[in-house]
Amino acid sequence: MEMPDQPSIVIDEAAAVDSILRLLAVPGRSREEGRIQKTIRDELVGMGVPGAAIQSDTAHKRIPGGGEIGNLIVKLPGMQRGPRRLLMAHVDTVPICFGADPVVQGDRIVSRNPATGLGGDDRSGVGVILTAVREIIRQQLPHPPLTLFFCVQEEIGLYGARYVSVPKLGKPSLCFNFDGGKAEEVCIGATGDYAMGITIHGHASHAGLHPELGVSAITIAAMAMADLQANCWLGLIEKGKHRGTSNVGIVQGGEATNVVTPLVTLKAEARSHDPVFRKKIVAAYEQAFTKAAKLKSADRKTGRVEFHAELKYESFCLPTDSPVVESAKAAIHAAGLTSSLRIGNGGLDANWMVAHGLPTVTLGCGQNQIHTVNEFLHIPSFLDGCRVATLLASGGT
Repeated sequence: MEMPDQPSIVIDEAAAVDSILRLLAVPGRSREEGRIQKTIRDELVGMGVPGAAIQSDTAHKRIPGGGEIGNLIVKLPGMQRGPRRLLMAHVDTVPICFGADPVVQGDRIVSRNPATGLGGDDRSGVGVILTAVREIIRQQLPHPPLTLFFCVQEEIGLYGARYVSVPKLGKPSLCFNFDGGKAEEVCIGATGDYAMGITIHGHASHAGLHPELGVSAITIAAMAMADLQANCWLGLIEKGKHRGTSNVGIVQGGEATNVVTPLVTLKAEARSHDPVFRKKIVAAYEQAFTKAAKLKSADRKTGRVEFHAELKYESFCLPTDSPVVESAKAAIHAAGLTSSLRIGNGGLDANWMVAHGLPTVTLGCGQNQIHTVNEFLHIPSFLDGCRVATLLASGGT
């Protein structure tokens, strides 16, 4: 097996760690990214990036539910000819990370506040990009035209990448999304996801005097989910050569135990790399809930179901020999690592970037145990990610 070379790029590791500590300390839940974007802007200007090169789009005005601010986009002219490259990361964190107090413990960064996560997802991605910019300026590294894309609201639906003002990105040919763990892994594909909203209308009645005259929306929901489970459409789904997953994640309904519940709402999802099979999962859900809604009361009333399904993001898989994959592998090798390719079963901003016609791979930056109070950032992996990002930004791979 060919061994990787020693890293061909040197970075200021202390500056990189100081930067990520600052980023992790700034709150920025989805829809509330104004403070972290100001921090990023200030860091860039402090490095010497002209303020005129930094702009925000109006994605938040198109995103369902709105938001505090749109995406942050930075365009830097090239010092050498070559196709434009884009480096991206999302700036929002999940609610459990609010109040994080980052501190270095050995080769890890953790939250000193035991009740919070850290927010390495995806402040570590932001950190490696800022380090790359700092290094190409500090070392005066020649580089092609660059776009930096700091997107909002990834955690609640990949909204920033979905609703970005694509022309503002400057038509990049090679796109690199930093959001993950091991720096040597190149994610070249990801699954697709349908969101399902289900409203069940039953009929209320007094649960003690005449329960037989009611139609319980809760019972309808239970019957439908039992049907899905029995027919292997819930959880891990394997039908011949086809694979996927589904889950009912939110169930809301009922206000009193002495009333037969007349209304229940559910939110569910269906995932698969196969778009056709994913639609079959959705169809199985609709059929199961429609069938269960035929539940009758003693006076022959039945329930009713409103079913809505919407594509959250489409699956994709880039060819292993595509230029963006080859560039990522070359940078990883130049950073002294051995690359590996993988396909993810979760959604990434890359899903929407590829849908916009922008070939995008996702690279790691040291994240571990994200979305939990046990989260930590592995500093050596983070620094490896910084080296990979610097190599990609400088266009040497």
